[in-house]
Amino acid sequence: MRPTQLATRVAPGPGQESVWEYPRPPRVEPVAERIRVDAASVTIADTTRAFRVLETASPPAYYVPAADVRLDLLVRSPTSTVCEWKGVAGYWSFRVGDRLVRDVAWSYERPREGFEAIAGCLAFYAGRVDAAWVGDERVVPQPGDFYGGWVTSRIVGPFKGDPGTLGW
Repeated sequence: MRPTQLATRVAPGPGQESVWEYPRPPRVEPVAERIRVDAASVTIADTTRAFRVLETASPPAYYVPAADVRLDLLVRSPTSTVCEWKGVAGYWSFRVGDRLVRDVAWSYERPREGFEAIAGCLAFYAGRVDAAWVGDERVVPQPGDFYGGWVTSRIVGPFKGDPGTLGW
């Protein structure tokens, strides 16, 4: 599906990518930059071994290897969802002291063919943590409360989750 009159495609500038050039079905690729996630004054994920999943109309979702995540601060959630491409996702909640943030991250333990690289990696909702970073740039959460993409200055939309995109 392409953007409607309510959401006109933005032409990428130098050094930018358009989410409308991302593939469907999605593609997984390694990320060379440092990925970091902070909550409650603690770094809960920090890696230079992440992957990103690129899907038409969505900002990339970043997947961090479990070995680079403070799993001692996360608890499994009863929540699960199904992605037509990646399979069944399980969720994780963040707990430190009295603070509990439900479903702060998700993972695919046995992803479908083509997504094996992200097996066991965790992806975090940027809007449910205090800060998330790609390199030195603090990301903005993808619009809407369902999607988990990370918006940086290097991508342009419009993005799934923006007003007027429900039918995409």
